[in-house]
Amino acid sequence: MATLNVKNLPERLYRKLRDRAKREHRSVAQEVIHVLEEALDVPAPASILELKGLGKGCWKGLDPAAHVKAERDSWD
Repeated sequence: MATLNVKNLPERLYRKLRDRAKREHRSVAQEVIHVLEEALDVPAPASILELKGLGKGCWKGLDPAAHVKAERDSWD
């Protein structure tokens, strides 16, 4: 397992991290790992190609131009 050393960590940030770890019943090291996992485990965004056809049922029988005109008219 890798080791991570952090230098010059601002005291204010360390206190917040320590307090959060205490609330979550974790050590500071465990809290750092948890925070990093949350921040880095972001799912990849969907490709525009995967969205093809999505929602077409909502538009069935509607005229897109008339819908846009009605929306714009409602702004006034």
